[in-house]
Amino acid sequence: MVVFRRVPADLRRLAIRRYARKLQSLVARGRPFDCLIAGDAVLRRLNRDFRSRDYATDVLSFPAPPPARKSPPSRTATLGDIAISLPRARAQAIRLGHRTEEEVRILMLHGLLHLLGMDHETDSGRMARAEKRWRARLGLPAGLLERSRP
Repeated sequence: MVVFRRVPADLRRLAIRRYARKLQSLVARGRPFDCLIAGDAVLRRLNRDFRSRDYATDVLSFPAPPPARKSPPSRTATLGDIAISLPRARAQAIRLGHRTEEEVRILMLHGLLHLLGMDHETDSGRMARAEKRWRARLGLPAGLLERSRP
């Protein structure tokens, strides 16, 4: 499910929701996740409250806690939550020469890979390779990890 804090004029809400369902089906293998698209103030508060970092960021991921008992993952158990800053997505899209909607899609994919347990800071490039592969398959421009390399 995708929740918009405010109705953005430059995003097609239905298209973003369809894309989230596509990610759920293909990348998450049917496992649901939630995504909040909000402003910098919300992202700053979440970053401060949960990561002790007092600044807004473009995307945050909050994986759901693991199940209490050892059992295979349920297809109905949520993977967790993603929060995306719409102002940051807009600014990054302008800087990189694509639409805000494409940037939101890139950020959503990046956040979902984190929900799936990937961590680009510690995984020796596994997440970067997965993001590049999914980005190409989904027809997205350069992903977060790819464009942050020198």
